[in-house]
Amino acid sequence: MIESYPRGTHIQYHQQKLTLLYSAMRHYSADLKKRKFNTLYHHLTDSPARADYTTVLAKWIDQHRIREIHLLEPNEYDALHSLPALSKKLGVPIHSHPSPQFLVPRTEFATWASGKKHLLMETHYRRLRTERNILMTPQGQPEGGDWNLDDQNRRTFREFAKEKPKVPPLPPPVKDPIVQEVAADVSKLFPQHPGQAANLWVPTTREGALDWLKLFLRQRLEKFGPWEDTMVDGETILFHSVLSPLLNLGLLTPLECIQGAEKAYRDGKAPLNSVEGFIRQILGWREFIHGIYWLKMPEYREVNFLGADRPLPKWAYTGETEMRCVSQAIHGAVDHAYNHHIQRLMVLGNYFLLGGYEPKAVLRWYTEMYLDAYDWVMVPNVLGMILFADGGFFATKPYAAGAAYQDKMGNHCASCRFDPKKKDGPDA
Repeated sequence: MIESYPRGTHIQYHQQKLTLLYSAMRHYSADLKKRKFNTLYHHLTDSPARADYTTVLAKWIDQHRIREIHLLEPNEYDALHSLPALSKKLGVPIHSHPSPQFLVPRTEFATWASGKKHLLMETHYRRLRTERNILMTPQGQPEGGDWNLDDQNRRTFREFAKEKPKVPPLPPPVKDPIVQEVAADVSKLFPQHPGQAANLWVPTTREGALDWLKLFLRQRLEKFGPWEDTMVDGETILFHSVLSPLLNLGLLTPLECIQGAEKAYRDGKAPLNSVEGFIRQILGWREFIHGIYWLKMPEYREVNFLGADRPLPKWAYTGETEMRCVSQAIHGAVDHAYNHHIQRLMVLGNYFLLGGYEPKAVLRWYTEMYLDAYDWVMVPNVLGMILFADGGFFATKPYAAGAAYQDKMGNHCASCRFDPKKKDGPDA
């Protein structure tokens, strides 16, 4: 395993993202050693200093007489298509194997998409639920009679304020010696990157990830659905699972998250609308977005249907803006390397779309700022869903909204100097 300094500086990845990655790697290496596997590991601080992946790998191949390399199929287009050249340079064959991080193979998605001019997530989602018997009745119908329960999962802030649902606290972060060591390394080697490495708050081991999943299923899944679109001043998580960083890193698999949620419903521990809404995010959106990425790359990175060309403002990295909803979301990203999907899409994304900001700059920002950010998930979500830069290949409409939506779903407007009821002027 190799901690590549050049890869960590490809863009200015959030310090907590780098701390999560390197901590998970070091924990995994330690676990393999306990199980008597022979391991090779290159730390960020090892000699040669700041070496790239290829340099270290070439040295190991020579020292240990490695004759072939086996790896899981990369989830990034550039990484996958660099393997033939890498194999030639290293002088050994490289064999890639299917990744367990997704339920739908790339070839299966491509076959399903073939001949379709416009792809709908809903169609793909219903197909997967039927074929894999997820939230289905013995008669082959969707549990509860409806495929989509979004109409039960859009409760407003005013309803939230009236009901005052108790938000369970997250468990305290595990500050084990490995995480502390990595945080120190990241702070020293990547000082200009956003965030504070020492403030990482999600688990970095397989065992910790499973505990995190169980805690969500037990404490927050029940109320996840009704309040999944709600925004509350000063709250970053609410009832969201924050499983995406663990799924995208490979500490959890999608099926165990889906099965855990369905079991909670079958056992009477969570209502159908919350369970369906949660499963929809993984079985629906996650699998669909992954398929779109591989279907449209590499040209997808170049799309700019609306001709947006404005550079990002400096406050995109500080949150120092008078618009309360935007400031709150950016501070959440800077402090926690996380925002939930409504903040990403309907607050920040809405602002970037309406402001005409250049797609590649916005894509870079999203990729830099989040724990769960990887090329396969950010390229389609940012360019297709948020910015409509692909002209509507899979998004049903541009996700543009006025202040009325923010005022309905959150309470940021109450303490903002801008008036959501005004349509023009300096205070609008």
